[in-house]
Amino acid sequence: SQDMKKTQQLMAAAAMLLIIISVLITSFQLVIYGDPEYKFYQKEYEKYTVCDALGMKMEDVMQVTEHMMAYLIGEEEELSVITTVEGEKKDFFNEQDRLHMADVKNLFLGGLKVRTACLMLALVLLAILILTSADWKFLIPRAYSAALVIFLAIAAFLGIAFAIDFTKCFTIFHEIFFTNDLWMFDSATDYMIRMLPEGFFSDMVLRIGIAFLVMLMILWGIFRIWRVTMKDNNKHRL
Repeated sequence: SQDMKKTQQLMAAAAMLLIIISVLITSFQLVIYGDPEYKFYQKEYEKYTVCDALGMKMEDVMQVTEHMMAYLIGEEEELSVITTVEGEKKDFFNEQDRLHMADVKNLFLGGLKVRTACLMLALVLLAILILTSADWKFLIPRAYSAALVIFLAIAAFLGIAFAIDFTKCFTIFHEIFFTNDLWMFDSATDYMIRMLPEGFFSDMVLRIGIAFLVMLMILWGIFRIWRVTMKDNNKHRL
């Protein structure tokens, strides 16, 4: 019936949107943790002369980075690194850093849980679709194309907004995802903001955007081949 067809189309679209959300979260993970040696981070520290701003050696900054990244993914309990900053042995992180990074850690690990939930729900929807629709082989690639258009429009809007005023967008992001103002640092007292200047985050966002688009295009290519194959198979049957 017509109602059943509409329901199936909605289910296919919802499944594809969930898969695209999963791809977005994966692109974050790939860019942030894809290189165990954090070479991108080192290049950024060189680009923004972070060692001079901190009065630290690069090897010490990289050691701090490794501990911080291990903490954010839940491999370390406490965010604390004794190192030499401005000629003094001290803990690189202060109390505000620890409180804010605990929020960041919860956000990041929460994102990974959201991805798992999205993928599981997408698989359930696809399973129902396959069991109830004779036309699922055409529905799924078509639904992906529709979902892709929606996401590309959102991505284009956000990309333009970030390009016009990164600082404002970055502030809005923090106001949406954090319930406190612990993310507002003072470079005079907080080493972390000297290690991770705004330019670092704008470069990171650009890399995440590129990774996301590349993964979406790979999926689009797969579905394109799928559609062409389905059409050819149907012609051979006739």
